[in-house]
Amino acid sequence: MTAYKDRSREELLQEKELLEAKFQEIKGKGLKLDMSRGKPSEAQLNLSMGMMDVLNSTTDLRCSVGVDCRNYGVLDGIPEAKELLADMTEVSPDNIIIYGNSSLNVMYDTVARSMTHGVCGSTPWCKLDEVKFLCPVPGYDRHFAITEYFGIKMINIPMTESGPDMDLVEQYVNNDPSVKGIWCVPKYSNPQGITYSDETVLRFARLKPAAEDFRIYWDNAYGIHHLYEDKQDNLIEILMACKQEGNPDMVFKFCSTSKVSFPGSGVAAIGASKRNIDFIKQQMTIQTIGHDKLNQLRHVRFFKDIHGMVLHMRKHADILRPKFETVLNGLKNELGGLEIGSWLEPRGGYFISFDALPGCAKAIVAKAKEAGLVMTPAGATFPYGKDPQDSNIRIAPSYPTPEELAVAVELFVLCVKLVSIDKILEEK
Repeated sequence: MTAYKDRSREELLQEKELLEAKFQEIKGKGLKLDMSRGKPSEAQLNLSMGMMDVLNSTTDLRCSVGVDCRNYGVLDGIPEAKELLADMTEVSPDNIIIYGNSSLNVMYDTVARSMTHGVCGSTPWCKLDEVKFLCPVPGYDRHFAITEYFGIKMINIPMTESGPDMDLVEQYVNNDPSVKGIWCVPKYSNPQGITYSDETVLRFARLKPAAEDFRIYWDNAYGIHHLYEDKQDNLIEILMACKQEGNPDMVFKFCSTSKVSFPGSGVAAIGASKRNIDFIKQQMTIQTIGHDKLNQLRHVRFFKDIHGMVLHMRKHADILRPKFETVLNGLKNELGGLEIGSWLEPRGGYFISFDALPGCAKAIVAKAKEAGLVMTPAGATFPYGKDPQDSNIRIAPSYPTPEELAVAVELFVLCVKLVSIDKILEEK
């Protein structure tokens, strides 16, 4: 296909007329399609329904150390749950605390605790003149929402194909004591699907922070969310890497089973050094007597071990993979060669990141909504919702049915073409 920028004004106007007619035809169908968030589909949720049956009124509800999971106690999680999520996150059970249902809540909690009580004895952030966080972009909007809520200044760090721009990360972290953290989705990143390279992880481990209370917020949300059994990204384990480099306390590692079992009813955890774990437990003894041990037990009885979890995730992949291929094939077939957008082909995770021509993302998302397709707001993948280029759009293929997704992709590429033509015509 001839690139739009190389076509004459008359050719573009003819193309626009044809596309506009097609758009109006689709708009007339009264569609209600949702690709706004990475929600598992009903078919994925059905994979875990057996979990509802592993505990009943006749089941032995004691954990491996004999504690009745119906009662109070076991602050940091039952041993078998710690072992399961430790294996999932590649850390020792001694370096993990089991929380409630949401890793996002654990991250919020961790920032809130740092604001009010500092980190392992440091000055509480609320008493400092300024607190800064580094934010790899495009990134996860809910991460940015947490730091914005607490009034923390966010600094954009561009993503590369191997992870965050580490020259910039080192420049900020090693020289500015007001930089207290960095948000990371290191494997199948949200939204690009990038996995940090070995060099990137090792450079993280070798950081020499100017702030003693600097921490890497390592949200390994998609650690076992592969799309292909024979093409999986590998990620160096960050806690061990930091320990080997003399920085054992520099990482908080977050995970949950939210997209493994049931979102909102999963099990979350934090992995960290013994010093960090001990400090967190000090707060937890005030905050709670223990999280939902029945849910922890339910997950263990259902998955049994990490091998059971891996087999379960292959079933998820069988559902998700065709959906990702539908989107990627649609982008390639309809937009390839037009030079009006670019995208990556992730091997896992929940999203596809699309970069439109500068200044077009908001208009594309608005155009799609006009015809009944709701997408993540343009700009959401940047702090404060401000994409400097107004180009990045997060595509979430998981929730629609295959039939709905095919229509959604057709509509999306149509909107990209229409908005791009208008942009190019303005510049001609």
